[in-house]
Amino acid sequence: MTDTLRELALTPLGPHFAARVAGLDLDRATDGELAAVRAALVAHKVLFFPDQRLDDDGQVRLGRRLGELTASHPVVGGVDEAHPEVYALDSSDNGFADVWHTDVTFVARPPLGSILRAVTLPPSGGDTTWADSQLAYDSLAEPVRAMVDRLVAVHDGNREFGYYLAHRRGGRGSVWEDEVVTRLDPVEHPVVRVHPETGRRGIFVNPGFTSHIVGVSEAESRAVLDLLYAHLTKPEHLVRHRWRPGDVVMWDNRSTAHYANRDYGTARRIVHRITLRGDRPRGPGDPWRPPAA
Repeated sequence: MTDTLRELALTPLGPHFAARVAGLDLDRATDGELAAVRAALVAHKVLFFPDQRLDDDGQVRLGRRLGELTASHPVVGGVDEAHPEVYALDSSDNGFADVWHTDVTFVARPPLGSILRAVTLPPSGGDTTWADSQLAYDSLAEPVRAMVDRLVAVHDGNREFGYYLAHRRGGRGSVWEDEVVTRLDPVEHPVVRVHPETGRRGIFVNPGFTSHIVGVSEAESRAVLDLLYAHLTKPEHLVRHRWRPGDVVMWDNRSTAHYANRDYGTARRIVHRITLRGDRPRGPGDPWRPPAA
């Protein structure tokens, strides 16, 4: 991996988390450069690319070169008929993300990663902050790690998207995992996820979609989740990005959570997101094998 990362003009923003990539045109990148981007994404978890000129077509092309694209969202349709993969987060249509979350964890196979680009930015505000779930796990006290390693949590999309599915989409959402989404059944995931490419462990619960921990009382569940949320979002686990026109950001959805500030008043903020198809989360009790070379 080290030789691959050297191909990029990459500036780490911290010793373990987030990096800025300069001088790379994502729309014209070579296969080798995108292989380096893919490796850097796993290593740094969040990558920032300034001065891009992608449109929806270019964003979709880029995503297809990096992996297999999903639909825009299990419930929300694409930005238009020509781009069913592009999810438009538009503040004029309640397109906010001002709660800590990891994208689409309420399905059996959450996305591997996301690619977000600025479309319309407010004069000020609207920053996005990411949390490093692996660094947060590593900095837990050992007895707490031992406890959460054994836990399983329920993720439920109904609170955020149940009304939208029923009333905005008439009970028929997007095609996800080859099936039309007609209901949002809660799913179970390990509280600690083992990254499928590195074997590193990270906290895999989020306030946006995690409803409770399995097999404990409501009070115990809330206490453990609140502890993990507070720890995950400590300042030393975070990187914050102030958006500029032309910015594209990629993040590894298997090792991060994020939050978009809603601090720009009545100004409009539009960002377009695509997601890469992921796998079923595995916990510390599941066997891990490194990916085939």
